Amino acid sequence: MKIIDSINQNKQFISFEFFPPKKREDWPAFFQTVQRLAELKPLFASVTYGAGGSTNVDTLEIVTRIQQEYGIETMAHLTCLGSKAEEVSRFLADLAAAGVNNVLSLRGDIPQDGSVETPLPCPLQYASDLVSLIQASFPAMGISVAGYPEVHPEAANLEADLSFLKLKMDSGADFAITQLFFDNSLYHTFVKRAREAGITMPIIPGILPVVSLKVIKRIVSLCGASIPAEFLAELEKADQAGGSAAVQKVGIAHARRQAQELLASGAPGVHIYTLNRAEVVLDLVEGLLP
Repeated sequence: MKIIDSINQNKQFISFEFFPPKKREDWPAFFQTVQRLAELKPLFASVTYGAGGSTNVDTLEIVTRIQQEYGIETMAHLTCLGSKAEEVSRFLADLAAAGVNNVLSLRGDIPQDGSVETPLPCPLQYASDLVSLIQASFPAMGISVAGYPEVHPEAANLEADLSFLKLKMDSGADFAITQLFFDNSLYHTFVKRAREAGITMPIIPGILPVVSLKVIKRIVSLCGASIPAEFLAELEKADQAGGSAAVQKVGIAHARRQAQELLASGAPGVHIYTLNRAEVVLDLVEGLLP
């Protein structure tokens, strides 16, 4: 089933992102986390592509198990940077054969080690090219794409960034999930500007609970997101007073307030970047939906 059909049939929802463990021996603990969070009945779960040194083979097995063993509609992340069309098509065919009918279509980051030529020597230059390939060759596959409330780091400006998002929609994307953000006004402004640009597909806000001051500073430095000064000061004060446990408490509370306000203001749902941390997510979503 395409996830967009479930989105259209539900009032509001939560969904999750998982990332494959680096080592096979960590899989049992990972699937214990999946099992615990499956009890929250998320509308869907996404699984990152080749994360943490894993491979697309790991991604295929993990998304298949999550869908078949835990009953969660699962969406595989799929990047196209440096890939050949036949390789991507083969992975899509493997997903379809396993009953996984949704993908998050991404370009992927350009490696800084020069391992991928630029300009790219293949027809899959951008996420919109990948969306077009999927739409043409696998029309039964549901397609999600990424949106950037604080503008993609490589985009010239918000207008240019929105034009790329609209191209992805026009190429066949069903809905978008945003990059993480910590100020809800960024999401509301982004959605307003997207609608003015003719983007009609659902835009799902992505929420990341902060569990470590060091880790979140590294994450935002990589993805171009920002931490509001007041929130950063609160995190730093917590870190000085109580260390990582205190930071996590503040981070979860902030993420819960974000999610509550987003749902109250009409967001279709919230997509939670779980960090594979069951206790964190359980605390965050307590009482969030009826």
